[in-house]
Amino acid sequence: MTTNLPFDEINARLNIANQQDENIRITHTISSTVEFLDVLVENNQGQLRTSVFHKPAAEPYILPFLSDHPRHIHRSTVKSQLIRAARLCSHVDDFDKERLNIEFTLLLNDYPPRFISYHFKQFFKNNNASSLMEQLDEAMYGKLHRQLLLQPTRREKQQQQPLQEIMAINRNQQQNSNHNEIFVHFTFESGPMLNFKRELKSLWEKHYIDNSPIKHNIQLKIGTRSNKNLTQLLVKKKPPKAMLMNVVP
Repeated sequence: MTTNLPFDEINARLNIANQQDENIRITHTISSTVEFLDVLVENNQGQLRTSVFHKPAAEPYILPFLSDHPRHIHRSTVKSQLIRAARLCSHVDDFDKERLNIEFTLLLNDYPPRFISYHFKQFFKNNNASSLMEQLDEAMYGKLHRQLLLQPTRREKQQQQPLQEIMAINRNQQQNSNHNEIFVHFTFESGPMLNFKRELKSLWEKHYIDNSPIKHNIQLKIGTRSNKNLTQLLVKKKPPKAMLMNVVP
């Protein structure tokens, strides 16, 4: 709870709330700052200020760049970290500190400097805030902060859409599906399979498309799957169906 009420009135209200249910007891601490999940909220002379909260024991660990994940996963990691910082930091100075923290964290997890620099620039460019990389403008950042803060997530967009509209969209997608598309999925690895996608497209164009111009309208779309982690390999939460069906009473 955030408020500008006097301490006595705050304590009185909390005591009233503490008497509503004998099984529930509220413990409270009154301070000018409070941490809630990953947000630090500060009461600065009556004005609320928010920033990213990091637990003191938290390690600067994110998905390593050398892990067996497709590159779009690493790109999404950089983008999501910047979006989180822009949403939670209400002031440009706090955002700049968090941006530096993100950059150091990425470097510690073996992200190449050129990769980091490129995707940082893309983030600001896509949000029409490239000038923030050169100068900390409070007005420009305020616009970016509000834009990302009010941007609905994918789940929120789905919840806002009526069920009938969603069903109509799915039917249209099925009817308009392109039968001239071939989908290929493979398990991504950072070793021998690193250039598989590029090599497969090259072979496709050389031996299939070039030899048959009629087939130019056929598109090859290549997707990736990640390797299973140890939890997926070693932990099986649900017994096999056969075991459940053959239970002897």
